Amino acid sequence: MQTIGYAAHSASSDLAPFNFTRRVPRPNDVVMEILYCGVCHSDLHWSHNDWGWTTFPAVPGHEIVGRVIEVGSAVTKYATGDHVAVGCMVDSCQQCDQCKNGEEQLCREGNTGTYGGRDRISKDMTYGGYSKHLVVREEFVLRMPKGLDIAKAAPLLCAGITTWSPLRTWNVGPGSRVGVIGLGGLGHMAVKLAAGLDAHVTVLSRTADKKADAKALGAADLLMSSDLQAMAQAANGFDLIIDTVPVKHDLNPYLPLLDVDGTLVIVGQVGPMAEISTVPLLLGRRRIAGSPIGGIRETQEMLDFCAEKGILPDVEMIRMDEINAAFARMEKSDVRYRFVIDMASLSA
Repeated sequence: MQTIGYAAHSASSDLAPFNFTRRVPRPNDVVMEILYCGVCHSDLHWSHNDWGWTTFPAVPGHEIVGRVIEVGSAVTKYATGDHVAVGCMVDSCQQCDQCKNGEEQLCREGNTGTYGGRDRISKDMTYGGYSKHLVVREEFVLRMPKGLDIAKAAPLLCAGITTWSPLRTWNVGPGSRVGVIGLGGLGHMAVKLAAGLDAHVTVLSRTADKKADAKALGAADLLMSSDLQAMAQAANGFDLIIDTVPVKHDLNPYLPLLDVDGTLVIVGQVGPMAEISTVPLLLGRRRIAGSPIGGIRETQEMLDFCAEKGILPDVEMIRMDEINAAFARMEKSDVRYRFVIDMASLSA
């Protein structure tokens, strides 16, 4: 089907209107009209080829909420008119141990990204949610639960699941002591979700100016990482620290904050980190781990949990033609806390 989106044609170019063709729907496909798409920091990195593997033209967007407009003959879960969502992946092998365990994001053959991937059948490049329509196999479509505001929910499909997955992997619940480094798109969702699980949440920040925001989001306190005395007093005080900072930085100040068997999990930075000392790891049996997004089952669990608890991202709505200005603001951390594109602003 013919559709329109916004694409980057080089690492240095602005995103601009781009007409392209979505695949002919297969029997197990869901066709959706995209209503809202969140703007992730990964979209900016991908458009600028910051990781060195972007293929142009690039249509970003993997926080997608829409309405079903057509279903294939083999589709059983969805019908025309349903509100649905798609996150960071649109396919996987479905046969390996990870896929069968509901961990499609860890597919042994590699999952197919919503953008920048290759269709497993046609081998065509996948284009993301900065567009009017999407065609996705049924297994990678998520149901939008009733009571969840579809205009605000899109960032849950990346920022939400990226922070929910480690909370579930490390069994966060009532009484868990959780630290969150960074209070941006990922960080503010980590705070909200951990607080929703009745954990004791502390935001770790270089300055105290985010304390009111942290508490408004559900954190119990803010710990200044620049206050050496306060950091020393907080030693052994956390079971889990979620590090959402999306650039290279120093982990060493945070490692002594973990209790025995505590884990610092990286969900933000993709690439090199500053050199670390193993001393606090060895002496405290502490761990550094990484975590990507979650699987489809876990993502649906997260959406249902957010509907039950009334948890939504804090968003600023923009038009599609404001995306380049939004990217510039993101680079300055000038958004609280996530942009969402109203795709009604994009003419077909």
